[in-house]
Amino acid sequence: MRKDLTWDDVDDIGILLSEKHPEVDPLRVRFTELHGYVTELPEFKDDPKKSNEVKLEAIQMAWHAEFLDRTQG
Repeated sequence: MRKDLTWDDVDDIGILLSEKHPEVDPLRVRFTELHGYVTELPEFKDDPKKSNEVKLEAIQMAWHAEFLDRTQG
């Protein structure tokens, strides 16, 4: 999966965030924090200013799905 990621790669970003922050409940993360988590990923190469609430929410839900798989699966 190690490719250059953009804001549209919500599932891949969700997986990476789950791996990098396994102890974090994604639903408790503010969008400002989430933005920082995403832009700090080495694979993330998009313009940080291109994010919006819809994209961040989609990433949060993808991360949450990974979180549930890990903690309840």
